[in-house]
Amino acid sequence: MSSLPEDVLDEKETAALLRISVKALQAWRCRGSGPKFLKFGRSVRYRRGDLQDFVLKALRSSTSDPGPGG
Repeated sequence: MSSLPEDVLDEKETAALLRISVKALQAWRCRGSGPKFLKFGRSVRYRRGDLQDFVLKALRSSTSDPGPGG
């Protein structure tokens, strides 16, 4: 049986990468405001590419910048 690809992270790895708590990541997921995720039964995983997209969409040039589509 092969393991998951290296570009798939669990909650702890994702939270560490984004420098947030696992609880914050879980809250984002419940609200639908966080990065896209994969769900395998009770297991949640995040793809590095989706995390990169999420971070890039959060990029702003000022506090009044509404971001993409704003």
